[in-house]
Amino acid sequence: MTAEPPKDAPPSAAPSAAADEDPATRHHEKMVKKKAARQKIMAKKTASRGLLIVHTGAGKGKSSAAFGMALRCVGHGIRVGVIQFIKGAWDTAERRVLSSFDELVTFKAMGEGFTWETQDRARDIAAAERAWTEAQVMLADPAFGMVILDELNIVLRYGYLPMEPVLAAIAARPAHQHVVVTGRNALEPMIAAADLVTEMTMLKHPFRDGVKAQPGVEF
Repeated sequence: MTAEPPKDAPPSAAPSAAADEDPATRHHEKMVKKKAARQKIMAKKTASRGLLIVHTGAGKGKSSAAFGMALRCVGHGIRVGVIQFIKGAWDTAERRVLSSFDELVTFKAMGEGFTWETQDRARDIAAAERAWTEAQVMLADPAFGMVILDELNIVLRYGYLPMEPVLAAIAARPAHQHVVVTGRNALEPMIAAADLVTEMTMLKHPFRDGVKAQPGVEF
């Protein structure tokens, strides 16, 4: 005589359809649902306007990301203006490349080097003011679809330029114009005014292992 299973024993589970389903089929069905959800979200995104974009943080890639956006603009035939507030003495590859598109890119390296190189606050302030004068011309010109203010966060943090007129000029720019501001330690008013803020985080850096700045990586 066969013993009956205990009354509280769970019923034998029938093989589920999901368990027998091919992984490729499951993946396909998942992606179909994901695409439908994505399309539903994107259908609601219809606005188009100029953005204030801030790249900050201690990690590498802030200026590089901005120059990548400049190349995108060139690819679309959009005119770009670049003002560098710190770099000036360096002969960088990005300046050479972007300046070669002279009909679409206006590239002005207005700085005199890092603050520890100049060691002269009055001189640094004067350089920042000259750069800001050029930046204001670009910000007011509707011919520029994008203006990159490279290292502006640095001069604002050191107080070389006052924040209020800078934000006012950015806010008064043509409605279609994008502005990209780079530099570590972005101040809170700049972050609050921005539409998009990305913080680069350093996890590892070759400088710590004695590796110097190299062409194609740093400049």
